Amino acid sequence: MNPFKTLVKLGSFLLFLTVSNTGFSQEQNSPKAKTDSFWDHVQFGGGFGLAVGNDFTDITIAPSAIYRFNSPFAAGVSLQYSHLKQKNFYTSNVIGASLIGLYNPIEEIQLSVELEEVNVNNTYADLYGNIKRSFWNTALYLGAGYCAENVTIGARFNVLFDRDKDIYGDAFMPFVRVYF
Repeated sequence: MNPFKTLVKLGSFLLFLTVSNTGFSQEQNSPKAKTDSFWDHVQFGGGFGLAVGNDFTDITIAPSAIYRFNSPFAAGVSLQYSHLKQKNFYTSNVIGASLIGLYNPIEEIQLSVELEEVNVNNTYADLYGNIKRSFWNTALYLGAGYCAENVTIGARFNVLFDRDKDIYGDAFMPFVRVYF
C-alpha cells in the first residue's frame, strides 16, 4: 500500500472528525459538568540551552512542572542536567533538582522561592594529568519577575551564595520562565 495515500486518507478522516465535532458542538447549549482533576492544575515548562563554539560546548536541559493551587499560588519541581566542555582544559557535568514556590500578588508580578540541590563533577586538564573535583551545591533563590500570559521575565538572588564554593559566578541571576 502506498504510504502517501494512507497519510492522505488519515488526514482527511481527522479533518472530517474535526469539522464534524465543531459543527455539533455549536448546537449543544447544555452546561458541561465541571471537572477539577489534579491534571487540570498542572503546568509544564522548563529550559533548554545550547552554546557551541570553537572547541567549546555547553548543553543544559531543565524540565519543570508546577501545580497551580489557585491563581496566586503554585509550587513545583524541576530537574536539571548541564554539560560544559572546553577542549583540553575543562569538563563539567551538573545534575540535580529543585523545588519552587510561586506567588502572584497581582497578575503581572510573580515572586518566587526556589531551593536547588545539584551534584557537580568537574575535571580540569593540566600538564600533570586530570584533576577531578566533585561536590554538592545548595542554592536558595529569592526572585521577582514580570508576567505576561505564561511567560515571566525577572531575576533571582541566591542567599546562600559563597564565591569559593559555588558553581555560579554571581549570586544574582536573570531568568525567563515559561509554563504551559
